[in-house]
Amino acid sequence: EPSGTAPPGAPDDGPPAPPAANACGRFAADLCDMYSEAARTGRPTTAMLDLLWRSSPARVTKDVTAPTLLVQGQADSLFPLSEGDANARAIAATGTPVKVVWEAGGHDGGVDESQRLRDLTLAWFDRYVKKDGSAPDTRFEVTVPPQVRVAPAEPGVTAAGPVPVVRLPLTGGPQVVQAPPGGSPAALTALPGVGGALAGALGSVGGGSALSALPGQVAAFETAPLERAGTVVGSGRVALRVTTTAPDATVFVGLYDVAPGGAATLPRGLVSPVRLELRAAGERGPEPTSRSRDVTVALPAVVTDLAVGHRLRVVVSTTDQGYALPADGRAYEVALAGDSTLTVPVLDAAVVGGGLRPLLPWALGLVGLVAAAVLVVTVGVRRGRRDTGPDPDLADVPLAVRDLGKAYGDGFRAVSDLSFTVEQGRVLGLLGPNGAGKTTTLRMLMGLIAPTEGEIRVFGEPIRFGAPVLSRVGAFVEGPGFLPHLSGLENLHLYWAATGRPAADARFDEALEVAGLGNDVQRRVRTYSQGMRQRLAIAQAMLGLPDLLVLDEPTNGLDPPQIREMREVLGRYAATGRTVVVSSHLLAEVEQTCSHVVVMHQGRLVFEGTVADLVGSATVVVVDVDDPQRAARVAASVEGAQDVGTTPTGIVLRLVGTPRGALVAALVAAGLQVERVAPQRGLEEAFLALVGES
Repeated sequence: EPSGTAPPGAPDDGPPAPPAANACGRFAADLCDMYSEAARTGRPTTAMLDLLWRSSPARVTKDVTAPTLLVQGQADSLFPLSEGDANARAIAATGTPVKVVWEAGGHDGGVDESQRLRDLTLAWFDRYVKKDGSAPDTRFEVTVPPQVRVAPAEPGVTAAGPVPVVRLPLTGGPQVVQAPPGGSPAALTALPGVGGALAGALGSVGGGSALSALPGQVAAFETAPLERAGTVVGSGRVALRVTTTAPDATVFVGLYDVAPGGAATLPRGLVSPVRLELRAAGERGPEPTSRSRDVTVALPAVVTDLAVGHRLRVVVSTTDQGYALPADGRAYEVALAGDSTLTVPVLDAAVVGGGLRPLLPWALGLVGLVAAAVLVVTVGVRRGRRDTGPDPDLADVPLAVRDLGKAYGDGFRAVSDLSFTVEQGRVLGLLGPNGAGKTTTLRMLMGLIAPTEGEIRVFGEPIRFGAPVLSRVGAFVEGPGFLPHLSGLENLHLYWAATGRPAADARFDEALEVAGLGNDVQRRVRTYSQGMRQRLAIAQAMLGLPDLLVLDEPTNGLDPPQIREMREVLGRYAATGRTVVVSSHLLAEVEQTCSHVVVMHQGRLVFEGTVADLVGSATVVVVDVDDPQRAARVAASVEGAQDVGTTPTGIVLRLVGTPRGALVAALVAAGLQVERVAPQRGLEEAFLALVGES
């Protein structure tokens, strides 16, 4: 009924009917109806299939005549690799030049390759629009971090494509699996938009989360241990036979990589959904006997390295959280069909196209990105800012921020009117809640982004990307970007080589002493724990012993002894006359590590000064002593001591205008043993009060 229209027989002045529910928001009504019907029945309608066909790129690929560079993300459960591959095949079939690139990112996250993709795109336009005369290149490129591998072939990397296909015998007899009513409880492999992250958190069979494969719901078939390494690139095939008394069968098929210890990984968390119709056309009534149907399943197109000794496991599940399932319970018998083999396209691990041409530029680009991130950068470009020259009055000042502001194109202002100075020998804590502008400020300090107004000077030199003075700055802010296949020591040497500075200036021994990794520095970084990576990153920032060291959350992943050691290292580093800026959310660590603090809130400065100034001199002090009663009498005689009281382990009092050292001296002179002196109002309380007031 239209809103406001009374149903037949209702009084004319009756209340209007409630508005119809709009389950699809701003989507067109016809699309909403089609989706709702498919979600309710689990089957697409004829109208929906017709609409999808009319909207499909398959209808227009035959008309594409412009040379096409087709980039597809591997980390993408919304748009799988098979779709990009199908488009490439259809376009290339008409004779149009096509180059396919499978990059490591996507809707589900992955590795950011934006710079490499920009370079590829510009080179493609230069070749076909500017006609620069460069040689055509339609080879297939796939990223297997940290490498970019190339197959010297035209597009098409499914099992029927030009990438070599390997046939692997499978073992495993017929297995009966249960499909619970309504598909609940259901396996959870991936959800569009978060599939990669979910797969990493959940995706294992036999050695991981029960959410990704539920007991009684899965049949599994395995290969023998692999005798040769390689990379699965694309979609494999497996023939299955499903037997059931139900009129149809719904199963989900995934390909797992199984390590020798039994741990199994589902690449990208992707499975292939399969619905089989087993009832004859027009047949009605219950099935009197069971029926079988053979089907060749196209497995999800993925990119994953295979190691010698690993097995491949084909897993057939009756449920998956991402799909609608029959309301009634079923039982299926699942068996191998055909020749009982798994066919997968495997790119030889040794194939790295054109020698090192695709690998080396990307690897060097990554090293360059790391160099920018940790800011030992000596060469760069100047964009859009006038060089005001050095300020001799600030030549000995490690860091001076003046009227700094940063606004983005959408109108959001991250930093406003920020000014502070950091003197030599200080350990400064940069504090502020999430969204305060700390990271934006540090990125401007490193020259990674340009301020909208104001300036940052390091030793009197204005900061911009590539400023020579940045060679005096070491930083760990945006992540170190270590190459996982290299050792920790090799990463440090490679990073330093990228700066172009003499190896003798690196001071590797001092940096490795800071890292405290011992012989582990010879291990590959992929085997490191988070704490080990953190220590290596800080050591990398300290290479060359820079005059200004900038660290963002340096104690993340460290255990308490390592945190204490880091605190001592930073103190010793500043004692040499160098300067340290630390951004951290661990206020207790800042209080024990830093001499000065800058507090930001909503992009603005709300405090600059010493930690003692922020905590306050007139504050409540707690003192642990061996004789609380006698200590209270001694403390009461100290000038400025007020409201003296006792606790089970000591005394508590207010000190007004008198330093805590004078109180300690009086207690020790009286023969008392002082165990601990601490302000009752610590940095955390002061910080929260300050942010609340601002």
